[in-house]
Amino acid sequence: MNDDAPDDVPKALPGVTVEPRPAASLVVVRQEADGPRVLMARRGAGHRFMPNVLVFPGGAVDPEDFTAPCATPPRDEVRDRLRRLAGDALAAALPAAAARELAEEVGLTLGAPPRLHGLDLFARAVTPPDRSMRFDAYFFAVDASFVAGDMRASIELEAPAWYSLEQAEAAELAGATRAVLWQFRRWLAAPSHHGPLPVLRERAWVHE
Repeated sequence: MNDDAPDDVPKALPGVTVEPRPAASLVVVRQEADGPRVLMARRGAGHRFMPNVLVFPGGAVDPEDFTAPCATPPRDEVRDRLRRLAGDALAAALPAAAARELAEEVGLTLGAPPRLHGLDLFARAVTPPDRSMRFDAYFFAVDASFVAGDMRASIELEAPAWYSLEQAEAAELAGATRAVLWQFRRWLAAPSHHGPLPVLRERAWVHE
């Protein structure tokens, strides 16, 4: 699938290439009788980056994520995949960032310190090189049974709620979010979650 939605970030100045910042997003999925629902929330109108669109909790890796403690680490296959794609330091920081952003943005927690063994890595998306703001975002999934706390809004995200996949797809989404949601559908239906990771690079999916 190509991500042929309109670009969501202004172009960089001619001759300028912005290095992408490592980032992590977390798709919390809750199985219900009528199908899966995912936790999403809306970015405020005042945001410079992707205002008013529905997103998953997530954001850039912070320095403290590299040394953040965890109650349980990611499973070996998840950690090995992260090390191969991102290196040892980011392999530890990315799951920690996903857990931190979940708590900061919507008030839910994987524990304190977080239990990371329920995380799966299902996609990665790199902002195209001609954009003025770039992220190298890793997308994790976790079942809602691993999550605790009272859901709330924050200065980052408004009105968090559980959306069916159809409801999410009908909402206002950034192009990359729509593409990742499509990939999440495929991941849910897959009999195995092993193998190369789908990566949205140069507006097209490749496997790495």
